Formats: sequence, structure tokens, C-alpha cells
Amino acid sequence: MLTRRAALMGAAGIAALPVLAKAAKAEEIMDTSMAPPADLSSLKRIKRKLVRPPMVHEHEQEAPDEPRIVEFEMQIVEKEIEVDDGAYLQAMTFNGSVPGPMMVVHEGDYVELTLFNSPENMMQHNIDFHSATGALGGGSLTLVNPGEKTTLRFKATRPGTFVYHCAPGGPMIPWHVVSGMSGCIMVLPRGGLTDHKGAPVRYHRVFYIGENDFYIPKDENGDYKRFEDVGESYPETLEVMNGLIPSHVVFNGKVGSLTGDNALHAAQGEKVLFVHSQANRDTRPHLIGGHGDLVWERGKFKNTPQRDLETWFIAGGSAGAALYEFLQPGVYAYVNHNLIEAVNLGATAHVVVEGNWNNDLMEQVQAPVEYNAAYEGKTALP
Repeated sequence: MLTRRAALMGAAGIAALPVLAKAAKAEEIMDTSMAPPADLSSLKRIKRKLVRPPMVHEHEQEAPDEPRIVEFEMQIVEKEIEVDDGAYLQAMTFNGSVPGPMMVVHEGDYVELTLFNSPENMMQHNIDFHSATGALGGGSLTLVNPGEKTTLRFKATRPGTFVYHCAPGGPMIPWHVVSGMSGCIMVLPRGGLTDHKGAPVRYHRVFYIGENDFYIPKDENGDYKRFEDVGESYPETLEVMNGLIPSHVVFNGKVGSLTGDNALHAAQGEKVLFVHSQANRDTRPHLIGGHGDLVWERGKFKNTPQRDLETWFIAGGSAGAALYEFLQPGVYAYVNHNLIEAVNLGATAHVVVEGNWNNDLMEQVQAPVEYNAAYEGKTALP
């Protein structure tokens, strides 16, 4: 059943340009007020404060007790971000970061999210959880105009890693997604992760890598264009989007966001869980110098993890997880193994690992020296 507000939004969306706030169609908004409310009064409530990726908020790997209601708050922020030197994007974000923050609950828990659309914003927004059941993943129950807030609760029934993203209807959906509005939720089994034999697996830390493809227009001189706001950016951005060739493919919103001074850090012997999402395109993560000891390519923890993968596949619109124990110190490169996108477009991260080198695993038997090609017979000449 449609509400009067929904019908008015639908009429406004038809009459207005796509960049105006009220752009959703009426059929994309649901009224569930006639359904009897769920009685969850006996459940314990806890609040979690979301943190900026690649870090993840405090959580237990094993559920400590019965299912709980886990409360989150998230604010939608439209703002300009610098994707690379001289390249700026009018971004739409969850909590001001690209990607949005990663949420962690356990199977059987209830996720209760209060979503704020800042009054300074121009656009109508919502959130579609791939982990949720019904109502377009919650998208048709969370549509908020600037200055509005809404609260959604859903039961986390399937363990795994899942994408969430903004999906306000029609051509707004891809535009909002490639403008930064996606993130990830991890639903852990109540007993925690298990390996291919069903034995418990624990990690020392989690890194959340959100991969984005951006489509920034250029001017007649080949320089990236800069816009005053999201509304002004829409027509030319849409033209680039429809060409299906991204200007940038990056991790965590920016070229170099996870390299150099921003590199990730771990210690030798630590088991690190890499959670990788891509809301729009397929990708192929690879850890140079390491492997995926246990990999849930499609991110679903009821499935037996694959072992010892060199490169794994993340389907567009999904999130996967890979566990690796760092056995050697040094700098590891975590890349999208479309190396053009990794090296030329920005999809690279570094992990700096502290520890002591193990020559049994790898040893430089001889450092590079010149050799006599004529004497040793090693020459490229025929």
C-alpha cells in the first residue's frame, strides 16, 4: 500500500530533473504500517559506533549470548572529495567516507539503523542491504529527503559479507553508487568462522577494502572538470558513466589511500581477514607475496572456504572475504589484478608487516652481480 507521501514523491520525481531531491517513483516506496509489529522486548540492545574504513568497529568473533538488537547510526553526507591530484568528485557518502563504514553483527541478530539525510544535502537517499529480506533490501522503507531521518530494523538471517548501497530509483541508482554510496556488512556465524574442516578460525584484525569505479568528466584540454555540487555534476558524469570506461578505479576512495603513510600494518604471525567489496563491477583481488589461506569468494560463510588461492574473484554487487597469516615481514601489495587498473588507475594497497625474515621460506642465494655473457653462454643473441 502506498502512502500519500509516497504518491507525492512519485509525482514530484516525474516532474523534476533527476538531480532534484524528490526523485523516487511511488512504486519504490512501501507502507508496512498495517503489519503487526514484532515483539522484541525481551532482546538485549547494544550500540555500535561505526568507524572509518579500512578499520572496523569493535566486535566479538563469537556471539556472546542470545541474539541482540544491534543499533547503528549513519549520516549521509554529500561532499567533494579529491580522488587523485587534480581530480575531484562530487561524492555522495555514508558517514562521510568512501566506502561507507563496515558493520558487523551475528546471524540471528537484528540490525537497527537510524539513517540521517543531512539538511545541507541536495538529494533524496536510502539504503539497500543485500543482507536483508524484502522491501528492496530496505530501500523502499528508508527513502529520506534532506533534513529527514528514518530507522530500519531487519533480521540478519544469512551469515556472510554483503554489500549495502544507495538505491533511490531509476538512473539515480548507478549514479549514487559510482559517486561513493556503498559499503559492507559482515554477518558472522554465531560460533565464529570455521575452516574447510569445520574447525574454528579466528583473526587478529580485519581490513575493509572498498573498491570504487569513478567517472570524472574531462574538459576540451583533457583536464578533469570540477563542479560546484552534485546536481551540476550529473549530466556530464552520466555521459562518462554510459561509456562504461572509468577514469579511476581505487581502493577506499582515493589513489594512494592505503599506500605510503596510509599503508595498512600487521605483524608476522597475525591472521588478517581482508573483506573486499565492489558494488558495481567485477574485480580480482591479489596479495603480492601472500595468498588467500581461506577464501570465501562470494562471502557466504555457510559455504566451504577455498584454500591457497593466488587471486580471487569478487562479483560486482558483492563482498568477499579472505584470511591470510603473514609469514614474512616486509611490504605486501594488495591489488586488483587487472594490473592496468591497479597501477594506472589506482586500485592498490600496501600492507607493512613487522617481523624477522625466514630464509627457509625464501632466500636470496646471490645478490645481483654482472656476469660474463660470452663465458657463461647466457646471451639474448641468436
